[in-house]
This record gives sequence, C-alpha cells and structure tokens, in this order.
Amino acid sequence: MYVGKAISLKSRVRSYFQASTRHGLRIARLVSKIRDIEIMVVDSELEALVLECNLIKQHRPPYNVRLRDDKSYPFITITNEPFPRVLFTRQVRKNGSKYFGPYTGAYAVRDTLRLLHKTFPLIPCGKSWSGKDEQRPCLYYHIGQCMAPCAGLSDREVYGEVLNKVERVLSGRDEGLIEDLVEAMERDAEELNFEAAAQKRDQIKGLQGMLEKQKVLTTDKEDRDVLAVVKDSRGAAVQILYIRHGKLIGQRQYILDGSSESSPGEAVQEFVKQYYSEAAEIPREIILPVEIEERNIVQSWLRQQKGRTVSIEVPHAGEKMRLIDLAAQNAEQALKAFRDQAANAEEWAAAASQQLQEVASLAEPPVRIEGYDISNIQGTAPVGSMVVTENGAPAKDEYRRFRVKFHPESPNDFAMMHEVITRRLRAFIAGDPKFTKLPDLIMIDGGRGQLAAALKARDQLGLTVPMVGLAKRHELVVVPTKVREVELSEMAKDRHGRYVYDEAQDAGYSYEEVELALASPGLLLLTRLRDEAHRFALSFHRKIRDKRAQGSVLDEIPGVGPRRRRLLLRNFGSIEAIRRATVEEIAAVPTMTKTLAQQIKNYVEGE
Repeated sequence: MYVGKAISLKSRVRSYFQASTRHGLRIARLVSKIRDIEIMVVDSELEALVLECNLIKQHRPPYNVRLRDDKSYPFITITNEPFPRVLFTRQVRKNGSKYFGPYTGAYAVRDTLRLLHKTFPLIPCGKSWSGKDEQRPCLYYHIGQCMAPCAGLSDREVYGEVLNKVERVLSGRDEGLIEDLVEAMERDAEELNFEAAAQKRDQIKGLQGMLEKQKVLTTDKEDRDVLAVVKDSRGAAVQILYIRHGKLIGQRQYILDGSSESSPGEAVQEFVKQYYSEAAEIPREIILPVEIEERNIVQSWLRQQKGRTVSIEVPHAGEKMRLIDLAAQNAEQALKAFRDQAANAEEWAAAASQQLQEVASLAEPPVRIEGYDISNIQGTAPVGSMVVTENGAPAKDEYRRFRVKFHPESPNDFAMMHEVITRRLRAFIAGDPKFTKLPDLIMIDGGRGQLAAALKARDQLGLTVPMVGLAKRHELVVVPTKVREVELSEMAKDRHGRYVYDEAQDAGYSYEEVELALASPGLLLLTRLRDEAHRFALSFHRKIRDKRAQGSVLDEIPGVGPRRRRLLLRNFGSIEAIRRATVEEIAAVPTMTKTLAQQIKNYVEGE
C-alpha cells in the first residue's frame, strides 16, 4: 500500500500510530488499513532512495505519489552503431544510444526527422548497415539524401561529421553551424561546384526552419530542466521546460496520481526521484519551484546517475524565477486540460451507460461491460477474446484470451462463441481468480446467430447476465427478448472427444434490432469495445498462426521433444489425426505416458 524510507525506522513507523499525531486524510486512511509492515535495511541513504524508487515503480502503491505510467513519450535517438541512424522511438534503452526529448508529440518528432533527413544525407530508410558493400545504392543516394553505407560508399569519418551537426542541432548547440555552411556554400560557388553549393543552400534553409522553433530563454548557455507544480483537489501537474545551451528545445506535462492530499514539496520530490530514475538525459542543473526535504541526498543520487556534478536550485528571484513562472503558466494549462478531459470522460461514460440501460432494458446503468469476438481463418487456430470497459474506460488488466478447443471440419463461429462464453462463465462459477467479476452487460461481436449461441451458453449455466449483439453491417444493436422457456442441452462431445454443437436448437428468444445515431455515446462505446475485441483476438490469432507457420504445434508442448514429436507424427500422420485420437491411443505411442498424453490432447484441442 505504501513505500517509505527513513534513517530512523523506529521513529518513522511509530509516528503513524501515535494518537497525538495529526495525520491528513490520506495517511489516516492508510493507517486504518495497515495489517503488516515489512522492513528492508540497506547501507546508506542513497541505497534507500534507489530502493524506494524501484519499489514504487514495481508495485505502484496507491498511497504513494506516483508518476503516471505513460509509455508514449516520443524521443529522437542516435543509435550506437558503426553508421548510426537518427530514428523516432518511444523507448529509452541503456544501450549506448543518445536520446533527445521527450517532445510534445509524435508529429513534432516526425516533422523534425523529415527536416533532418532532407537537410543531412543520413539513412532515410532506417535500416542498419555496417558500411560494407552489401547491396547497390538506392534512389536516396542518387538524389543526395543518403551517403549509401549499404553499398560501402560512405566514409565513417565524413559520416561522423554529418552526424555531429545533427547532434548539435538536436541539443541546441548550433552556434556557427549556419555560418559554416554559408562559407562552404560560397566556397563551392567560387569553385563553380554549383550542385554542391545548391545542396548546402537547401541545408541552410532547412536548418533555419528548425532553429526558428527553438526559443532563446537564457544567455548563460547552460543545460537545465525547469520544473513547476500546480495542485488542486484532484491531484498535481508538473511541467518541465527542457533548456539546452540556453534554448528551449521542448516541454512536457506530467500528471501525478495520489497527490491530491500531498504538499507541493512532497509532490515535486517524488516526481524528481521517479522521473530521473529513467530519464534519457540528466542536465547539469535542475531548477525546482519549492524546497524538497531530501535535496542533498537526491542531488548526490543524480550526480551518481550522471557521472558528473548536478545541482538542484530553488530560486526566489531573478531570471531563474522567471523561468519557473513560465513553467507554472504551462502547468496550470495542463492541469485545466486534465480536469476538463476527466470531466468530459465521466460525462460521456455516464451518457453512454444511460443509453445502453434504456436500449437493453437494464435495471441499472452498466458499469462493467465485456466484449467478445472470435478470430480464425477457415477454422484454423481459432481464438476468442474478452475485453472490458469500466465506467467507459478500458480495463486492460481484465482482458482475457481463449484458445478454442472446438475444431470443426468447416468454420463455425456460433459454436466457438458458445464455447468461449461457456468457459468464461463457468470459470466465474468455479471461483477462478482470473474471472472473479460478472459484467453488468455482455456485448457479442455479431448478429443474431452469435448472440443466440452466447445466450444458450449463459442459460445452460443458469446465469442472468444481460447480453446484446452488435451487427457490423449497419451497426445495429441486437437486443434479445425471452419468449418461451426451452430445455437446453449443453455442447456435447463425439467419440473422438470433439465438441458437437446443435446449431438448430432454438434458445427461445426473439430479437429486436435497435438503430442508434452513429454519434450517440452508447453506440460509440459498443463500437469501440467491438473494435478492441477484434484487435485483441486478431493479435492472438496471428501470434499462434505465426508460431505454427515456423514449426509444429507439438513444438509448443512442454515434455514433447524431437524424438516424441517424430514418433507421434509417424503413428498418426498429422496434427488433425492426433486431435481426433483418444488419450489412450496417444498414450500407446512409445515413450509416452498417460499424463503427457492427456496434456497433448488438451493442447492440440486448443486449451
């Protein structure tokens, strides 16, 4: 629930339970839920700080101030290769590559890369090359936008000089770069080398366009990050201005979870520790808006991270205070945008739930909605997906996948849907920890046939979870109405252990097709859920299909090595024949055991 550290653990822990100590609401709630305390002893304050950061990232404890886990920050990277590439990335890896950013958005990064590749002859195709003669140069080389290391035509020293210019531009150290290019252009013109002069002219124009976007904020040409924090009852927003060589090269806003009852100093301190533990770059100076309690130890830790001096400053006047005010204005805008977005999302989710309640005739607006889809190609490698929304937002931790056991001679999506819904609801009845909740509404991707199969599965298990279908052709919501009670038989098995589904069996429902406005919240929520279920099922289906394309399904079964695989295929001839065989027939194969035979049977059936 909470991770903390202290030089004196005894005093720190005792302070939580003393009646005389006045806690805020957050700490009071934490104390009321404490059942156990685990203590880890380390050798220094620095080690304690590093351990605290790692544990918060690992466990995401709800009573700590947490940097929102957003993996989508875009960077530009210069790779660590014989001929480095300049690429777009969202992942920062400690592999010797250089990273610049984060940038405000993917468009800004791609626009910058487009200008860089147009200005400097790097590797526009993005492929990695050793510099050896591996292929003929492509069109990029002939139009002067690549030095063709793939064809062995690029000298590493010359390539490095070009790359150095790119790095200077990205880091804001561009003094004299345009002047040098102007001199080189004039020199080429005097020597009547007009093609080279025109190329440098285009480079100058591209550079001027990029450098115009970099605003000069300071005259001392230092590298620094400027932080500002703005708080309200919902939480805190932290704004960072990235200043390199005196120029503003980027900015970013971060929202802190669990910070609504924390002080500005605590919010900033926790942000600094969590952000700089994974930051692509630590500048020489970090300017904070408020004093933090662990300033000295954090400064020592940052110095260790960077390998050189890092100073933390808290200005009260002057140029640095002006920078904090500038960042605070942006932080206020970010927090307002966050509040508005959250309010709009809540309002939209409430409207969608209200509309679906009316359409499906539910007693209450649905909070948890599950969507299901089937993916297969002509019945091969069939899979099912379950995706979940709660209060209109995806609950990705609740997503589930199913390897369908039913393998018909021809595709039968109805039977496969019946199996998936049966297994999901049966797992809930059995108390499976992966299926502890029942939804308020189930959405089936498909029309009456798929919905009828799902309803049969539900009714056979004696549950009453509401269901609707979503027909793709006209985006119609299919709503069932019970018209008569019927005796339903479950999905049976034939003598080979394969599922047999009675498609003709009527479940006793009539169906109404409800047409909602295309922009209505209820239909938008269902279509998003349907599209997500389709994406989730398709990605799983491709994964299984690709794995089987590279080998046999038997390769995936633990305990089945090359010899047993050969013996199985020699005895049965194909995977389909193994699927039709009984456990006893599989166990009769030499070296096979009854337990392993059952495992093979389950696996080839899709479990």
